[in-house]
Amino acid sequence: MSFVRDGDDERLDPALRPTSFDDYTGQSAMKRRMSVAVRAARKRGEPLDHVLMSGPPGLGKTTMATIIANELGATMHTTSGPAIDKKGELAAILTSIEEGDVLFIDEIHRLAPAVEENLYPAMEDFHFDVFLGEGPHARSLRLSLPRFTLIGATTRTGLLTSPLRARFGIIERLEYYTTEELALIVQRSARRMDIVVADDAATEMARRSRGTPRTANRLLRRVRDYMEVEGVDIVELDLARHAMNELDIDDRGFDAMDRRYLELLCLRFSGGPVGVETLAAAIGEPSHTLEDVYEPYLIQQGFIQRTPRGRVATVAAMRYCGVDLPDPPPPPETDDHD
Repeated sequence: MSFVRDGDDERLDPALRPTSFDDYTGQSAMKRRMSVAVRAARKRGEPLDHVLMSGPPGLGKTTMATIIANELGATMHTTSGPAIDKKGELAAILTSIEEGDVLFIDEIHRLAPAVEENLYPAMEDFHFDVFLGEGPHARSLRLSLPRFTLIGATTRTGLLTSPLRARFGIIERLEYYTTEELALIVQRSARRMDIVVADDAATEMARRSRGTPRTANRLLRRVRDYMEVEGVDIVELDLARHAMNELDIDDRGFDAMDRRYLELLCLRFSGGPVGVETLAAAIGEPSHTLEDVYEPYLIQQGFIQRTPRGRVATVAAMRYCGVDLPDPPPPPETDDHD
C-alpha cells in the first residue's frame, strides 16, 4: 500500500488546528515577529500590514493566517489564486469585506495577470476601479474599499511578480519543523482526538512526517485506525511502526513516490544531471508536482540538488538506492620533516 498525499487534508481536521499564537508549536522566530506586529496594529487601531507567507505545502500557512485573524479579532475571508478568474470576481470579493477584515488568498502566485494588476490599488490605496460601458463611451468608476489585511500564501515565491511582492509589508517564510516540534504536535492532536500516544511512538511518527504538521496529523489519524482495529487503549511504539510500515513510509519519511523518484534518478539516469521534465515524464507526474511536493523535502534531506543542467543525486541518495560507490581516495602522504 502506498501512502497518498492529500493536498486538501487540512480542511479535514479543523479541530486539530491551533487558534492562537500560544497554542501554535514551531516557527518560533516568525511567531514572535507576527505576534509583535499584530499587537502593535491592535494598539494603533489600524489594520495589520499585508502579509506574504511562503514555504512548502503542509507547514501551516493557512493555520497561521487563521491565527492572525483570530488575534486581530477580525473576520477572515478565504479564497485561492486559481479561483479568481476575472476582475469581476475580485471586485465581488473586495466589496464584500468590512473594515479590518482579513482576506486570505492561497496559491497567490497563480493569480491571473489581469486580476493581479487590479489587486495593486486595492492593496495600496484601498480603492477599486470599475469600467462602465465599452469603447469611446466607457467611463471609470472608483470604488472606495474598507481598509483590510491581505494575507497571501505561496509555495513558489519565484513565480510572484516583483510589483505584487513589493506591496506586502510583512514577508515570512515557514521552515520545516524539527522532530521534537512535530512530536509535540502529535501529542497535542492526540489529546484533542482523545487518544493516548506513548512518547516514543509520537517521536517515531514525527520522524516520518517529512517535517510537516499536516503529514504528522495525517499519520496520527491512520495510526488511530490501527489502534482501534487492534483494540488497544494506547499507541505504543511497535503499533506506530507497524502502521507506518503498512502505509509504506520508511524511517526517513519517504513514501513510494519519493523512492521511485530517487530510483529513477540514481539507477536509470545514473545520478543525473537530468531535467525535471524528463523525470516528470518517467514518473508520470506533472513537473510542478515534483517541484512543489516532492523535491523540497528531498533537497532539505540532502538527497538531490537542483543545478542549471538538471537534477543531480547526492552520495546519500546513491547509497540509499544501493549504488556501490568507490571509496574516497586516501589523503596525500605528508613528509614528517615538513
